Amino acid sequence: MTIAVTGATGQLGRLIITKLVAAGQPVIALARSPEKAADLGTEVRAFDYDQPDTLAPALNGIDTLMLVSASEIGKRTAQHQNVITAAKAAGVARIVYTSVLHADRSTLGLAQEHRDTEAALAAAGIPTTILRNGWYTENYAASIPSALEHGAFVGSAGDGKIASASREDYADAAVAVLTAYGHDGKVYELAGDTAYTLSDLAAELSSQSGKTIPYADMPEADYAGVLTGAGFPAPMAQAFAGFDTAAEGGALHDDGRQLSALIGRPTTPMAATVKATIA
Repeated sequence: MTIAVTGATGQLGRLIITKLVAAGQPVIALARSPEKAADLGTEVRAFDYDQPDTLAPALNGIDTLMLVSASEIGKRTAQHQNVITAAKAAGVARIVYTSVLHADRSTLGLAQEHRDTEAALAAAGIPTTILRNGWYTENYAASIPSALEHGAFVGSAGDGKIASASREDYADAAVAVLTAYGHDGKVYELAGDTAYTLSDLAAELSSQSGKTIPYADMPEADYAGVLTGAGFPAPMAQAFAGFDTAAEGGALHDDGRQLSALIGRPTTPMAATVKATIA
């Protein structure tokens, strides 16, 4: 079985490929800029979502396609459709797709593109497994340096519970599904074993750093302004602030423990990611 993984130069795609290579699994890395994936130790093919005529040839000989969702919010419905069309033309036998937690009812601003993609996969008729990934703890850990510098962890999530897991946890789940049978037609809601609030995260950061780092909750528009001031483009700042608001409503919470069941171990605790980030 030959597996191909899209987004090979992205953080998740790179992790998945590295793990497959380490396990001795034949894998082909698909990347818009192949030279950036040359260090992965496996075959790399050019794969640009926005050049649909080139995609089917790049999938020649592929049995299973790991479609890691594209990174350009607002363009992903069309980009993913291009990949699905090419996969069908190339005779790909199976697709695994990284969607978003509870995509069918999620209030996250990015959820509609995932709903569109799930519908496109169903229409294509290719056996598919949907990995509805929850939040990556690293998404919040990225704010730790700023929190330590300014003495507060800011956000708009209120007391919303966040059942996040590490990026490596989600990569392990992908590898587990890619390298085993029995997952066709299944939808997995993937989230961390233990939920926390951003106040809990700030308390953990305070404990580990030896500094008092309170959580400063603010209205969504104000938080977007903080992110813009920190250098985020306005659309991205507004999107991330909106993610926090959705988290307050429960969009990032799930207690089904399907992720730990897939990977055969507990998910990585938030405290461990905080520790690694500080280090």
